[in-house]
Amino acid sequence: MTSVIRINEILDKITSYNPKADIEEVRRSYIYSAKVHDGQVRRSGAPYLIHPMEVAGILADLKLDTPSIATGLLHDTIEDTEATQDEIESLFGQEIGRLVDGVTKINKMSFTSRQEQEAENFRKMLVAMAKDIRVILVKLADRLHNMRTLEHMPSASQLRTSRETIDIYAPLANRLGLGWVKDEMEDLSLLYLKAETYYDLGRRLNRKKKIRNRYIDEVKRIITDKLNEYGIECEVFGRPKHFYSIYRKMEVQQIDFDQVYDLIAFRIVVKTVRDCYAALGVIHSLWTPVPGRFKDFIGIPKANMYQSLHTTVIGPYGERVEIQIRTYEMHRVAETGIAAHWMYKEKGSDLTEKEGQRFTWLRQLMEWQQDMKDPSEFLESVKVDLFPDEVYVFTPKGEVKAFPRGATPIDFAYRIHTDIGHRCVGAKVNGKLVQIKSKLTNGDTVEIITSKNATPNKDWLEFTKTLTAQSKIRSWIRKEETKKSQDLGREICTKEFKRYGLNFIKLVRSGELKSILKEHFKMGMEEGMADIAYGKLSVHRLIEKILPPEKIKDGLEEETTIEKFERFVSRFTRRPDAAIRVSGLEDVMVRFGKCCSPIPGDGIVGYITRGRGLTVHNALCARVREMEPERKIEVTWDSKVKTANPARLRIVCDDQPGLLAAVSKVISSADINITDAHMWTTKENRATGDFQISVKDLAQLQSVIKSIERVKGVISVARQFTSGRDQKGDSGKKRVKK
Repeated sequence: MTSVIRINEILDKITSYNPKADIEEVRRSYIYSAKVHDGQVRRSGAPYLIHPMEVAGILADLKLDTPSIATGLLHDTIEDTEATQDEIESLFGQEIGRLVDGVTKINKMSFTSRQEQEAENFRKMLVAMAKDIRVILVKLADRLHNMRTLEHMPSASQLRTSRETIDIYAPLANRLGLGWVKDEMEDLSLLYLKAETYYDLGRRLNRKKKIRNRYIDEVKRIITDKLNEYGIECEVFGRPKHFYSIYRKMEVQQIDFDQVYDLIAFRIVVKTVRDCYAALGVIHSLWTPVPGRFKDFIGIPKANMYQSLHTTVIGPYGERVEIQIRTYEMHRVAETGIAAHWMYKEKGSDLTEKEGQRFTWLRQLMEWQQDMKDPSEFLESVKVDLFPDEVYVFTPKGEVKAFPRGATPIDFAYRIHTDIGHRCVGAKVNGKLVQIKSKLTNGDTVEIITSKNATPNKDWLEFTKTLTAQSKIRSWIRKEETKKSQDLGREICTKEFKRYGLNFIKLVRSGELKSILKEHFKMGMEEGMADIAYGKLSVHRLIEKILPPEKIKDGLEEETTIEKFERFVSRFTRRPDAAIRVSGLEDVMVRFGKCCSPIPGDGIVGYITRGRGLTVHNALCARVREMEPERKIEVTWDSKVKTANPARLRIVCDDQPGLLAAVSKVISSADINITDAHMWTTKENRATGDFQISVKDLAQLQSVIKSIERVKGVISVARQFTSGRDQKGDSGKKRVKK
């Protein structure tokens, strides 16, 4: 049975690193917690007081200030006892009262779905962190002790808590520089998520425990003797890697346990930065370094303030050995992270400006999450941003920025400023122009190229990696699409209302139209206008709620263009073979512009023309430039639907017998149908032919064009975007129709 920590042990820990600490504050918190928790027991049957005591002990191990440790003792009092917030503040002051309230708010949640609960809990956690980082440190200590005693919980709770810990709390502990907390959380989570794997690793490691310990002692002695020989004072530590890191290496690299060679990690602690690099030189002269395994986190520290030199060498007996080299100050920060900043601070003091800047990412996460409506979307984005697999790049001024691996210049642009991201048109990486979706690598210097006329593209969401970029792009797209549809809806209403003697503007200002939409259609003004633009809501259904039937009949002498459009939309709504997805209304079938005949693979633009419905044009079509911007709508190809699509080709060739048959044979052999063909000759002994064919997509069209170009006698083949019949000559005309 594990021994229970006592209050005097906690007080001794505090005075060991802060002799001037107000331990009476901690003692009073202990007495109060013991009083209000009296009679309560945990699921294990042990007195409940053990939990807040253990949490306080963990916080003392982190060398936190006395208000934090007092909060650890009091953190469950408001939630689980008769204690109140006012009572805590009156007895222990506003500072401790705020900290206890912050932890209580993180815990006190109740939502319908587990996924939503995770996301909402994490949002609350971020809010608490922004107010006082000590709240999250107390929460991490609370979670760590709960993981240590998780065996007493039901199986479902064990799995849920372990998954949440490994997804949220362990990465967060790492980001705050609490490496040992992260390691223990990961190992305990692995125990419950993959028990068989955990125990198998334990058995395998235990088999060679004595051999491994002898190896650790031998390597420590060799390193110490060699560094002392060069006048470098040091301490050397050696330990096996924790279970989860071994498991992850096996998973990521798809290897067996016997293929994991660097199972042991050594840490060299020296006095100065100069000694760090000198020690690295000695180690590399002693053993052969493994290429690509050296990392300098002293020159470029991690986002959580971590600094160290990392290298992997081929050590004694051909074993791979990972070695970390750092100063004593770096070691202190690596062990306690942000908690180190409270080690000798006076009670109630705040972070310095420099320290605060290191944690601006917490506030940024808070701001970004406000743009996210879907909890799962937010949670997934934040998980990406929290994990430590990062790349470090430079701004043109030499500032270092950290990004998730796979980040692009678009991610970089939005990190600098929202407007820079919105107006990004290109980027220079290390002085060379690159695509905006190219991946950034460590050490790149990135410069963003902008244009005042540029706007975000929905395709950017496919390759951006940061929450910043994704949330800002989604927010801009939502606003633009909503605004366009609402403006178009208002225009349709204005013109159609006028036919019946109604003034749309007056009806809006009086609030009458708003009341009708709410009462009869259960929607607001903005939603109603958008639905009218997309044909979801009929203008005449709206007019029927304003005018009596006789007035409507008098005004309807003939079908209007608006009605034709609405009838058109209703005819094709929910057709299963739709080849186009319409932004905001994905179940509408549309017509294709005969002027350009777009096919899958082409860039396309949708255009609403009242009376003829929604027409899809090739983005290169000349008519697109003449269209009214407010009537343009975003459309995309539906990759799931396979249809035959018309395309026109103009072929110029020598006027010789059998050439038409040869071209036709090439087209037919490509499994392409010829639906129409026209041939005519010119004075230069040339023949020109316009062929209309049916193809699946742009790739098939480009393939058949290349095949036709290889036919002997063919001079040129080109796709036609306007009707070829308007361009034919008169001489030698002959028509061939299939």
